Parts: sequence; structure tokens; C-alpha cells
Amino acid sequence: MLFAVYCLDKPDHAEVRLANREAHLAYARSWEAQKKIVFGGPLLSPDGSAMIGSLLVFDVADQAEAEAFCAGDPYGVAGLFASVTVTPYKLLLGTRAQG
Repeated sequence: MLFAVYCLDKPDHAEVRLANREAHLAYARSWEAQKKIVFGGPLLSPDGSAMIGSLLVFDVADQAEAEAFCAGDPYGVAGLFASVTVTPYKLLLGTRAQG
């Protein structure tokens, strides 16, 4: 099942994001669910100049598995996010959509 994970950074936490970025990327790339990450990346400010959050979509057995990733993510551990929302998701449009 697909789950969208939508995270918004706390205001004025750009330095926390940058300080933990390499650890976050290593975690995401080495985590056994790398095969389960459909797509992911940073959310950007309106002018595209700053990272302000994260968006990931997982293909996992249940919501608890998506939440387990969030619990261990260095960004979350460092207190970067003001909010994290994990929601079931249906891919309907785009090149990877199944219909």
C-alpha cells in the first residue's frame, strides 16, 4: 500500500536541515526500505531557493512501516520538523500509475 509522508520544517531551522542532510540521505539510501521508497525529495520555498520540508511516498505493508522510517530519520531525531503527516495514498496519474 502507498503512503505519502509530508513534513514541514520548523521556521528558522535551515541550519538543522543542512547539518543533518548527509545523515538523512545515508539513512534513506541504506534503509532496507530503499526499495520501498517510490519517490522523495525536499519541498522548496516559493522561489525555489530554500528547502522547507520533505515529501516521500512509500510502498509498504502498513502505516506503521512508514512511521518507522520517520521515527529513525536523522531529520526527525534532530527536531527539524514542525509537522509530519503520514497518509494512505493512491497513485492515479503519471507514468507509474496503474489505473
